[in-house]
Amino acid sequence: DGLWFMKVEELFGFDEALKIDRLVWSIFPKIQARTLRTMLKADKGIEGLARCISAKHSVEGFDFEAKMDEDGRLLRLIISKCPWHELLVRSGREPLSERVGTTICNVEYATWAEEFGDGARRISFSLESQICKGDGVCTFCFEESEAPRIPEGRHSSGAL
Repeated sequence: DGLWFMKVEELFGFDEALKIDRLVWSIFPKIQARTLRTMLKADKGIEGLARCISAKHSVEGFDFEAKMDEDGRLLRLIISKCPWHELLVRSGREPLSERVGTTICNVEYATWAEEFGDGARRISFSLESQICKGDGVCTFCFEESEAPRIPEGRHSSGAL
């Protein structure tokens, strides 16, 4: 990811490279999630998301903790070491880390949340804290809720 980003940045500038990176990270997590769901034989829903996203973060070298609330509807992913932020720091690009992290983490993890929702359940994603913004940890929240029901005879556009 880092090498192609730098090459695109050389040709088209940082803003264009980040725009393209955002597009990539709106698709790549779908592939990761589906692959891990198959490998781990995980179901959709928040528990399947917790298993698969934990496997992803273990393999990618994050230090993290996945905490599920008591009623099993809220998953907090607490990251104390982010290899992507560390790479930007080591390469002297720390000033860009907040912009890259905010852009990419929002699209990447929202995509993970969408992949584990189904017809009856929806999973939303929010960022509570970010290392790249100076916080001690990244806190990513995934919350499962009932999907809105579409009345019979109506299409998702609301037309009859």
